[in-house]
Amino acid sequence: MDFSLSPQQMEFKRAVIEFAQSQLNDDFEHREQVGRFSQEAWCACARMGIQGLTIPETYGGMGQDILTATLVMEGLGYACRDNGLIFAINAQMWAVQHPILAFGTEEQKQTYLPPLCRGEMIGAHGMTEPEAGSDAYSLRTTARRDGDTYILNGSKTFVTNAPIADLFIIFASTAPEKGRMGISAFLVPADTPGLTVGRPLEKMGLRTSPMGEVFLDDVRIPAANRLGREGVGAAVFNSSMEYERACILASYVGVMERLLEESIAYARQRKQFGQPIGKFQSVANRIADMKVRLETARLLLYKVAWLKQQGKSAVMEAALAKLYLSEAFLETSLDAVRTFGGYGYMSEYGIEQNVRDALGGVLYSGTSDIQRVVIARLMGL
Repeated sequence: MDFSLSPQQMEFKRAVIEFAQSQLNDDFEHREQVGRFSQEAWCACARMGIQGLTIPETYGGMGQDILTATLVMEGLGYACRDNGLIFAINAQMWAVQHPILAFGTEEQKQTYLPPLCRGEMIGAHGMTEPEAGSDAYSLRTTARRDGDTYILNGSKTFVTNAPIADLFIIFASTAPEKGRMGISAFLVPADTPGLTVGRPLEKMGLRTSPMGEVFLDDVRIPAANRLGREGVGAAVFNSSMEYERACILASYVGVMERLLEESIAYARQRKQFGQPIGKFQSVANRIADMKVRLETARLLLYKVAWLKQQGKSAVMEAALAKLYLSEAFLETSLDAVRTFGGYGYMSEYGIEQNVRDALGGVLYSGTSDIQRVVIARLMGL
């Protein structure tokens, strides 16, 4: 097994770290406090090529492989304190751009992928509904064929990027009697008559990542806006979820590395009872656990990236990575607060924010409980 990375990959990661440290952290404390999305930071990331990492150059991307993209997102998480911004970018990359690339027509790819990569357009993925969360395929949104158009009715909730989106991928039932085999996906521009976005939803963490509800009232779109064949919506959704579960937490590996370094530095300089707190076994053991989680999470992440790079299925591995990385990030964030003590609990030190952000990771893209269900079923249970 070869665990080495190419000089080009490492240089790209270093360049992203330098970029993020110099351009993405300005005024973050205020933006996080008030929950403000940074359009400037989004566009800066696009100029750096981040949104288009895995999109072919033909469609305005960089044409990088999935492992390189994973490394870049890890570096972005290490250097950028705005977890919400990174989350919003990931939501577009894996749940909007990838489905268009994998299932879209040539016209759809040429129309939407270049502006999405350039940051001129923002995408959102509408699957979850008020009564269809973990039971994703019980959705009630419908799409009725009417000649050369479809008419969509229904609503979506917890839609990342909804308040700022220019384009939605909406999942709707075209044949309710067929269950999951009757679900289709549609590309719906935000300015389509009948589509409205509700107020931004306030969240515990990831505050700089806008989230909202979407309402569809007789939204009429051309049949040419259907993504893939009618009835393949479940395949579109599953494909995007496999990539999302594999890659959306890559940035958190970078955050875990930063929290480990900050905790080590603090444990060396903070003194109590006449010695650095790192000399106390309880503190040292806690930091050792942070190191174990970091290295284990990184190996799981890289394995999934390698499998996808080889064109292999990684359903089990993606579920394992999503489950472990999300819970490891939460535990590491809590351990960082414990190490910093009262200072870690104070907002000004920027430690407690990661706990709030990490909690979302055990819920989105399939809860930890759902990942365990997926893993158990794949083992024949």
